[in-house]
Amino acid sequence: MNIGTVSEQTGMPAKTIRYYEEIGLIPPPIRAENGYRHYQDKDVETLRFIQRSRRLGFSVKDVGNLLTLWQDKNRASSDVKRFALEHIREIEERIDELNSIRQTLISLTDTCHGDHRADCPILDELAK
Repeated sequence: MNIGTVSEQTGMPAKTIRYYEEIGLIPPPIRAENGYRHYQDKDVETLRFIQRSRRLGFSVKDVGNLLTLWQDKNRASSDVKRFALEHIREIEERIDELNSIRQTLISLTDTCHGDHRADCPILDELAK
C-alpha cells in the first residue's frame, strides 16, 4: 500500500510517517519500480503502536525503546512495567509543576486590579 493509504489507515500525516522512517522508528519501506514507498500491514501496525505510545505522552526516544521491547518476544514484562512506571512518575512530576504554575497564576491574577490602571502585579512578577 502507498503512503496515502497508510496515512488514511493510521490517521497520521504522510509527513509524520516519513519522519518516523527517517529517524528509524519504522524500517524503510520497500520501494516500487517507480520509487514510491510500498508499506506492509506490519508497518501500519507499527505506526499505530507509535501513535498510541505518543498519545500516552511517551517521547520519540521512549517510543523507540518501547518498540524494541514490543518486538523482542523474549522480553520480561517487568521491563515494560518498570518503563511505564517511570513514565507515570515523570507525568506526576509534570502535573505537580503545572499545579504550581496554576497556583502562581491564580495568586497573580487575584492581585491584579484588571482595570484602566497601568500598574500590573502580573507584569511586575514576570519582570523580577
